[in-house]
Amino acid sequence: MSISMKNIVVFVTDLAKAKTFYADLLGLPVAGQTEMMIEFLPGAATTLGVALALQDEARKLVGRHTGITLKVEKIEQLCENLKAGGVRFIEHLEASPWGKMAVVADFDGNQFALVDR
Repeated sequence: MSISMKNIVVFVTDLAKAKTFYADLLGLPVAGQTEMMIEFLPGAATTLGVALALQDEARKLVGRHTGITLKVEKIEQLCENLKAGGVRFIEHLEASPWGKMAVVADFDGNQFALVDR
């Protein structure tokens, strides 16, 4: 039996704003879109889905740290683009012995770590 991860879902309140953040600012290619969800390709077989939080339980998950870390190339350039796009930085870009990292929030407050290793 084989098990693999299909997607990770982040709940949002506005798909248009989410598309601006994930596609236009982060640069993730769109894999598919419906009225309720957009799936992005973060460079792996697993997709990153952003879905409208329509039920109370899903609404509770909007605006938190997602636990998701995205490995990016040219992290300095990406961080400059995100700043220019009005993205809020929870932790600004810092270097450490293992690499560089920043933590950003999408327009609903969902937080992601960005690393360049």
